[in-house]
Amino acid sequence: MANTSVPDRQLIEGKPALVVIDIQKSTFIDNSAVRSIDNMPGYKERMIAAKDLIDSAHERDVPVIFIQEVHRPDFVDFGRELDGSEGIHCLDGDPRTEIAKEEMGFLDGDYIVPKRRYSAFFGTDFEILLRGLQVNTLILCGGLTDVCVHYTFVDAHQSDYFCRVVEDCVAGSSIEAHEAALNAMEYLQTGARQQRSAVIEAISEYNAAA
Repeated sequence: MANTSVPDRQLIEGKPALVVIDIQKSTFIDNSAVRSIDNMPGYKERMIAAKDLIDSAHERDVPVIFIQEVHRPDFVDFGRELDGSEGIHCLDGDPRTEIAKEEMGFLDGDYIVPKRRYSAFFGTDFEILLRGLQVNTLILCGGLTDVCVHYTFVDAHQSDYFCRVVEDCVAGSSIEAHEAALNAMEYLQTGARQQRSAVIEAISEYNAAA
């Protein structure tokens, strides 16, 4: 039975942080027809669109946290990650693994959280950082919608954060997987799916000093 008493929520509840998930150099320098991870059509354009979110967050002193997937070159930390559709990717020392700092307008004062698994929470200091920043709402962009974005969203939801995913600034392994993941996130939190324009408007109205 559907929940008919969902409380009204603001797009931003309490203090927000913008979480930029796995927007790395590979998106901009790897033009291979066949890649280690499938990308839906328009993937690169959706990552480029995320820069507007980052610029808006910088203007309003909203913390920007870049999540970086990175694996050791001897593959020791891949675990079961290579048992599915994905090939070897995001090796430490590979230029394609670096955060896309220039393309995304990375500034001194932004944060980087490296991770070895799909969720930004798993085996990292991400939650310690969020607690230190006293964050309540996570605004998610990046990729893949159906993998790292979705799994980070789920862990954030289970840790009682308000979660918003910017649906035109995330991209999945396929259009079908992208839409399914967005629907799954909206199922967990009504209002989770948001458009970039609405998020930028909410950030522009946010007063970090309040």
